[in-house]
Amino acid sequence: MAQTIPSGGTLGAGSAPVLDGRRLGLSLGLLVLPMYAALGAPAVALPAIGRALAVPFGATAWILAGWSLTSALAMPVAGRLMARWGTVRVLVAGVVLLVVGSTVAAAGPTLPVVIAGRLIGGAGAGATVIAVFAAATALPGRERSRALGIIAAAMATASACGTLLGGAVTAWLGWRVVLAIPTLALPLLLAAWAGMRTFPRIGRGARDGSAGRLDIIGAAALSVLAGSLITVLQAHSVGLPAPVTLVVVAAGALAGVGLCWRVRRTPDGFVPRRVIAARGLPAAGLIGGAVFAGYYGVLFLAPSLIEQATGGGPLEAGALLVPAAAFSVLAGRLAGAVTSRFTAWQASAGVAALTTVGVGVVAVFHGPVPVILGAALTAGGFAGAQVVLVGLAPELVASGDRDTAQGLLNFMINLGGGIGPAAVAGLSGIVSMPVALAMLAALPLAGLALSLIRRPGVGRRPEPADTRASPR
Repeated sequence: MAQTIPSGGTLGAGSAPVLDGRRLGLSLGLLVLPMYAALGAPAVALPAIGRALAVPFGATAWILAGWSLTSALAMPVAGRLMARWGTVRVLVAGVVLLVVGSTVAAAGPTLPVVIAGRLIGGAGAGATVIAVFAAATALPGRERSRALGIIAAAMATASACGTLLGGAVTAWLGWRVVLAIPTLALPLLLAAWAGMRTFPRIGRGARDGSAGRLDIIGAAALSVLAGSLITVLQAHSVGLPAPVTLVVVAAGALAGVGLCWRVRRTPDGFVPRRVIAARGLPAAGLIGGAVFAGYYGVLFLAPSLIEQATGGGPLEAGALLVPAAAFSVLAGRLAGAVTSRFTAWQASAGVAALTTVGVGVVAVFHGPVPVILGAALTAGGFAGAQVVLVGLAPELVASGDRDTAQGLLNFMINLGGGIGPAAVAGLSGIVSMPVALAMLAALPLAGLALSLIRRPGVGRRPEPADTRASPR
């Protein structure tokens, strides 16, 4: 006789628990709320931070860029560590880093200390997010889509409402409280743990076949490559001297060559050859990164564009962006249904097209209404990409490589979240804002083209009864 378990599934003799996708998605979705609010909320606090710490406004850009950079870099590391430690341990470690880093940033007496705290917090956020997705993608078929849809909606809602939250908190409590918002992840983790006695079971099962000693050289090469890319894109906006920029470019080029060499020389290294060469994985990462770049680029500009158009302040701008959050919630819920009827590449073409149109609307038209509409469309693409592409990872590689593939795929996707704002900030000082946005729209447009050239039969979502990605 099957024994009913608190998560809503059943536990038969010798079988693993089947977690309810809605319940797990809600618990994990609440957990990521503070992290994604931390992406938009500090944006409206940057002027206050610059004045309080007596630094130029351009220098505060690293408060946003540092978080995105270390968050993306931590994801493949967390994916490899999950193969050795398990999902729950990585999740707890990520939340601890997140809380410690955010506390340091909130209490930092100088800008370098604040940035250091954001770097630590971003790494914790990246590890937490990859563990959250690993827990969700461990579910079979329909339950996986349900969980991912709720998590994606939570992420999009938090990031879209971050500016409203940041404006209100800055005005009423001060900028330091804004930087401390991610510390709320700790009580939310404890609440999720207390409410789900089967939560510690997540992550048990087959381990990554490439788990072993962590490839420090490969991890360093990937980190330098990503860091140099973000730095070069922001070089103009932060006033980086030309000689320093050239050094960064050279370092990035050497890191790229070194990474390629490492992949060929060490097939089971930090970036395993069999994983990165898996059919569809690089394409999924590039498409997701392009969609994220479009969304975060618009999110970065939307508050200031609305303020310019209306003459209002950050509170008004944040309030006007609430419809974008509402649309992202709807898109996240619809994406799960869409993926059960179309291939992943067909669905990814849809979210890339939605993002391209959204960026184009903001670039071509002026006034608060086009900005709100464009932000809503890109938020919908962002939420849809979470469900369509992140949920695709387990189907592209062998079961033993799932955690590693999840980390690398999320790295490529979330790196786009840093590239979008960096590219817009860097270009806006060289060309007009509409031209910068039009150039940004080229990224999701390229993602759309890449989606369309994929073979239609590859990447179809499994039926609900399919248990190839069994609970762990």
